[in-house]
Amino acid sequence: MEFSAIWLTLKLAGLSTFLLMLVAIPVSWWLSRWNSRFKAVVQACVALPLVLPPTVLGFYLLLAFAPDSLIGELWLSLTGERLAFTFEALVFGSVIYSFPFAVQPLYAGFAQLHPHYLYTAKMLNLPWHERLQQVVLPAVRPSLLIAAGLSFAHTVGEFGVVLMIGGNIPGETRVVSIALFDQVESLNYGSAHQLAAALLVFSLLLLIALYWLQGRRRLKWNVM
Repeated sequence: MEFSAIWLTLKLAGLSTFLLMLVAIPVSWWLSRWNSRFKAVVQACVALPLVLPPTVLGFYLLLAFAPDSLIGELWLSLTGERLAFTFEALVFGSVIYSFPFAVQPLYAGFAQLHPHYLYTAKMLNLPWHERLQQVVLPAVRPSLLIAAGLSFAHTVGEFGVVLMIGGNIPGETRVVSIALFDQVESLNYGSAHQLAAALLVFSLLLLIALYWLQGRRRLKWNVM
């Protein structure tokens, strides 16, 4: 069993999910309250990774992370190391690739938020960030959990993006999906079956939990 690849995958998924939630919460809240003729354009840009082939996104990220690019050169000047084919590159790529999986459940939760919660938040006369933290976020907790779960699961299953920007460096960028591909290429079907079965069981259990949370959220809105 590729324990180092499993640990690296969990580390990548956990860190990416944490960063995604930090960014997706304010973006989703803003989108749910923003009315503009350009809103559809912004929503399309956010959702683009859902339909864009992962290798296309990975290719452009690889160009963006190259040492002679603006981002790659800035990273090199700040850290003294290249960005492409590093764990940090996987984190950046994962955040971009899984962004819509975090935004869409949160956007739906904020858009369906009962006016009572917004009225309560306004009457408390708190700063906007405290209203969000103390009133709004507790009211959409199922959406938060769904967004985090989908982001985590999607990061675990990444292949095209991580292969393009990370390659196959043991202990650095060799995540489970890359290790599985490598085992199949090497005709090590026993190890490949173990990794594939682990991903299958993990994904199924996580989806069951997310659908259960989604059912609870619908029941909550029906009662209200």
